[in-house]
Amino acid sequence: MSTTNGSSHKAPVKKRVVTLIASATEMVCALGLEDWLVGRSHECDYPPSVQSLPSCTEVKFRTDGRSYEIDQRVKAIVEEGVSVYRVRSEVLNRLRPDVIITQTQCEVCAVSLRDVEQAVCELVESRPQIVSLHPDCLADVWEDIRRVGRALGVSDRAERLVQQLRARMDAIADKAKSTQSRPRVACIEWIDPLMAAGNWMPELVDLAGGISLFGEAGKHSPLMSWDDLRRADPDILLIHPCGFDIPRTLEELPVLTRRPDWCELRAVQQGQVFVLDGNQYFNRPGPRLVESLEILAEIFHPAVFQFGHEGSGWERLNPTK
Repeated sequence: MSTTNGSSHKAPVKKRVVTLIASATEMVCALGLEDWLVGRSHECDYPPSVQSLPSCTEVKFRTDGRSYEIDQRVKAIVEEGVSVYRVRSEVLNRLRPDVIITQTQCEVCAVSLRDVEQAVCELVESRPQIVSLHPDCLADVWEDIRRVGRALGVSDRAERLVQQLRARMDAIADKAKSTQSRPRVACIEWIDPLMAAGNWMPELVDLAGGISLFGEAGKHSPLMSWDDLRRADPDILLIHPCGFDIPRTLEELPVLTRRPDWCELRAVQQGQVFVLDGNQYFNRPGPRLVESLEILAEIFHPAVFQFGHEGSGWERLNPTK
């Protein structure tokens, strides 16, 4: 084990940690420090054992209904200049954390840094350190793991974790380079309105041996139109709405599949439409982005990659659905 100064002779001093974004919870656990966690956000659910921890946040709007309805509720709150989530200050105060890990990447994905800072002002006793993550691309994810490691006094352990994760990705990328085809891929991060996947997703598509048609690495996910998608006519269509698992996504798909020109898409005609678990994998910028890359690789090049994620991480869309 290592201390903050990099020494391997002393065990790190245990801290009381609250994570307010799911990816950070996974980082802490991947560093072998799950027993340091004393609180989490309402969305932190992996590994499953963390669900027994008290929730320190709650959503301010109803999350049932269709994609369009959820989108409208979120926009209405944001337009009022109000946060989408609420920090439960009384819970934080009771937990007495030494470190709170939050994010500034997306105010729709988790509580904002502003709200956490306001809540911490009410924490009279513990005065915790706030660690804010801001992942826009893969390099940022690795740096966020290092940032968490530094805050928890396990810098060496964090660096080893980063190197292990990157090595797994590099092995997939090197193998993907030997494949003869590079399919043209459209990644859908929201169904209504249509939104393409940005940030780290174009990088993952490239590493898996594909060509990303929409979105730009390091930039937020852009809106797109049906005409954009139809004109691009991708070889492979991936549908992984942010925060949705596979069953929830399948419920939403009629918005697309009932369009009269749905069947004109090349990917539909060739049976290359896939529904992915966006909630557990692609939309969490943490250690399981490696598993996300594995999923893409076995979809793009099934004769070369078999990681066993079919049925849990992804499903091929039945043309009759």
